[in-house]
Amino acid sequence: MPDTVVTSTALIDAALKSKAWPFEEARKLVKRYPQGKTAKDGTPEPVLFETGYGPSGLPHIGTFQEVLRTTLVRRAYEVLTAKEDGTHAPTRLVAFSDDMDGLRKVPDNVPNGDLLRANLGKPLTRIPDPFGGSPSFAHHNNAMLRAFLDRFGFDYEFVSASDRYNSGAFDGALANVLTHYQAIMDVMLPTLREERRRTYSPVLPVSPTSGVVLQVPIEVLDPATGMIAFEDEGKRIEQSIFGGQAKLQWKVDWAMRWVALGVDYEMCGKDLTDSVTQSAKIASVLGGRRPEGLIYELFLDENGEKISKSKGNGLTIDQWLEYGTEESLGFYLFREPKSAKQLHIGVIPKAVDEYWQFRGNLAGQDVDKQLGNPVWHLLRANGQSDGAGDTLPVTFGLLLNLVGVLGADATEEQVWSYLANYVADATPEAHPELKALVAAALATNRDYIAPTLRRRAPVANEAAALQALDAELAKAPADASAEALQNAVYEIGKREDFGFENLRDWFKALYETLLGSSQGPRMGSFIALYGIPETRKLIAQALEANHGPQGTQDR
Repeated sequence: MPDTVVTSTALIDAALKSKAWPFEEARKLVKRYPQGKTAKDGTPEPVLFETGYGPSGLPHIGTFQEVLRTTLVRRAYEVLTAKEDGTHAPTRLVAFSDDMDGLRKVPDNVPNGDLLRANLGKPLTRIPDPFGGSPSFAHHNNAMLRAFLDRFGFDYEFVSASDRYNSGAFDGALANVLTHYQAIMDVMLPTLREERRRTYSPVLPVSPTSGVVLQVPIEVLDPATGMIAFEDEGKRIEQSIFGGQAKLQWKVDWAMRWVALGVDYEMCGKDLTDSVTQSAKIASVLGGRRPEGLIYELFLDENGEKISKSKGNGLTIDQWLEYGTEESLGFYLFREPKSAKQLHIGVIPKAVDEYWQFRGNLAGQDVDKQLGNPVWHLLRANGQSDGAGDTLPVTFGLLLNLVGVLGADATEEQVWSYLANYVADATPEAHPELKALVAAALATNRDYIAPTLRRRAPVANEAAALQALDAELAKAPADASAEALQNAVYEIGKREDFGFENLRDWFKALYETLLGSSQGPRMGSFIALYGIPETRKLIAQALEANHGPQGTQDR
């Protein structure tokens, strides 16, 4: 994002009071630096936002969300610090990869597991790539993360732990750790079980023989040169921890990084709450302070279990983009970061449609309401501000119902031919956003809807109501509006002779007998989209099933 923003006094005033979580987080930084962050010489210095990534498994949405959410806080801070000339306080975002970590276990979702097993314990950047195309396993996974962040246009700087350790960039910080070695031990030892205390060390030397990251006690010989002593395969080894010959234990490493890089803001998951507490104490020992940050709830898979990089459960980034859209992913990640949310294929359709609903509402909202609208933040994540008020002619849910009745072999051409019943100038070129939704709907239908779709046969009163609906459709003009068709559906459902306790039961019957779903769209919109003749064929098929053996019917 450029160093200027289009803003106004009303916008800044609203931002100072907004309850939207990005502004609540950004106000912590304004409080931290009331006059802005400055270097030792008094010149302005960028506020540093950091996100961390452990490349022991393939990147997943939980990884990506941290960059997005941190970016949203960054943009909110820039609004809060905007000046009359349009400039704002400088900021940077670092995406930090912990790729110096030793590989503890083999992920379930990568090839050539034996190759990884033969290198367990080694730094991730010193393990061959099981995919065969990168210098190391970490390089492969880092590249995947960067490619996705680049696809979204994030403004970030990628930093590799291995690069910093190997190049000597962290040598001064490592000397500082050795200087305060006992004080760090005093922080950590009370948090450990007795057995772990006997072998714990803040510093993990890399074995000069096996290349494995060792978890062994050490003796500090000379902080200035980084010299330590430890035992490796029965021998006493003396070597420096500088230049990539060691790494730090996780909580110590995190604190060292905060101090060495000057990190001002970093969020993390609830599972790292204790790590934040201990790392904050260690940062203080090292002469720094912990950054501001948000502790967010974790994503769960459809079984309510925590998503794991190594297990590969939950959704991958590519899966969401195949069955949904980039905008819907951002929308889902924005909302309620302190509440646990399930992350599986079933949440995508609602996220897609709610994104466009909020986007359509944005242009007509007062500024304070706009700041509470997720889309306001998402449009500005990468310096964009247009798009407010845009809508789509059909919902994603309606598209899913359409492709569902078209069957597993539905094609893009078929879908667009039906869209012509409902949408002016129905071409992919005229509606690029709709084109993306058509592709996502076809993929969802192919992999999830078509293989399981079953329509049940209507019972007697439902069959009678369907016959009445068919009669009404037979009289309707070919260009009947969705609203007129919806009214006809309503009137039939309200008739006492069909015995529906409420309209909900009538609509549920329509969804289950015609669409093979327990819920669905406004039927008037569906009929207008699918076409009156085709809808009558669906009704005829349902009535035919009513005369046969009771049960369900395949498509």
